[in-house]
Amino acid sequence: MLKKNIVRRTPQETESFAQDLHPVLQRVYAGRAVSSAKEIDYSLSNLLSFRLLSNIDQAASLLQTALEQQKRIVIVADYDADGATACALAIRGLKLMGAKQVDYIVPDRFIHGYGLSPEIVEQAAELEPDLLVTVDNGISSIEGVALARSRNIEVLITDHHIPGEALPSADVIVNPNLEQDEFPSKSLAGVGVMFYVLAALRDILRENSWFAEQDIAEPKLSALLDLVALGTVADVVKLDFNNRILVEQGLLRIRQGLCVPGILALLRSAKRSAHELVSSDLGFVVGPRLNAAGRLTDMRLGIECLISDDLERVNEIAARLERLNSERREIQAEMEDEAVAELQALKLEETDSLPFGLCIYRQHWHQGVIGVLASKMKEHTQRPVIAFASESEHTLKGSARSIRGVHIRDVIDAIATRRPGIVSKFGGHAMAAGLSIALEHYDEFTRLFDEYVQRGIEKTGFDSELVSDG
Repeated sequence: MLKKNIVRRTPQETESFAQDLHPVLQRVYAGRAVSSAKEIDYSLSNLLSFRLLSNIDQAASLLQTALEQQKRIVIVADYDADGATACALAIRGLKLMGAKQVDYIVPDRFIHGYGLSPEIVEQAAELEPDLLVTVDNGISSIEGVALARSRNIEVLITDHHIPGEALPSADVIVNPNLEQDEFPSKSLAGVGVMFYVLAALRDILRENSWFAEQDIAEPKLSALLDLVALGTVADVVKLDFNNRILVEQGLLRIRQGLCVPGILALLRSAKRSAHELVSSDLGFVVGPRLNAAGRLTDMRLGIECLISDDLERVNEIAARLERLNSERREIQAEMEDEAVAELQALKLEETDSLPFGLCIYRQHWHQGVIGVLASKMKEHTQRPVIAFASESEHTLKGSARSIRGVHIRDVIDAIATRRPGIVSKFGGHAMAAGLSIALEHYDEFTRLFDEYVQRGIEKTGFDSELVSDG
């Protein structure tokens, strides 16, 4: 374990608002350069407008037509907590606005891989959709979108991952990380993007008197912020000001018991009080139990937990997720022990001999747990880490986690550009990514990963800092 350096925050001057606070809070705010009361005002009135997202009007118009014509809508989810909450949000939100034919499909990570693949389009086609709506995926699904469009299925992509050089030919794409998008918060999670799409849809439906004509109560989208908060924290995106509003408002609802029954059931199964919930509980208690479904079996279990209002059913699902999470912990602990033992055997824990970018692989490692393993080993070594497991006899699936100063997706992209064919597919963002490579390319990829991380690393990038307020 590398030595951690304790760095004290440098306090900055604050306005008079802080003078009435306890000295400890004054110090905390000053150390974070919070200089005015507005910067800690997390009321919904301070939320960024949906109008700042590019293509948001086209997305709302597409969904409006789908509602007016009662088209069959199928949500294409992802198999992590962000994807599950975004899927539940989309289903609940669209039904509140009058959609009568809404279904969902979620890839099995062990069979289909990530995103709107051609295989998922084929499976979704069995539901006879008129419109596919991706949540937390789709920005790299060029082949899948092309297949859907060839079958006269409309496609709306809502995603937050970094786009590649080419974009899929979807009817509409909403993603704050599109090249010319002017939305100030680039850290929206997938569930946050879908929340904004629903806000835009509600606005256009209101303007066209949809709710009055259909005799539908205009939905309060704040009632869905429990899902937004859970997905945002569980996806470990940056909690900028806008995301803090979404999380704070969601937490307030959960503490009052005003949330989907599944979240309360997951908290009860973990013996946690909803009334005393804090954001870290979403990341370390609720999120892992939800993720356990996607890691070990099928994320449909997690999604069903979030969309069902049947108390008996959600309690049963929560109990199953609790057991799955315990199993995940056991598998993870064994994999961690093996990874640490490998580093110790190679005497790689000394700073001077540790690679800049570290790849680890065991044939028997569980595909669903390599992301957690990569995260743990990143913390252990203070290096970007890619953990690999066997995807098939000849291919490996990798999950990457990075540190401050290394944009992990850009590193993988650079390797793929320099050595065409070495990376079969990849996607992700600055701190996390996923990829597939051929087993025969593992040694070469390991060398290139170390080389490219070394090229791009900031001089302070490997410093293991603990920032202190006092």
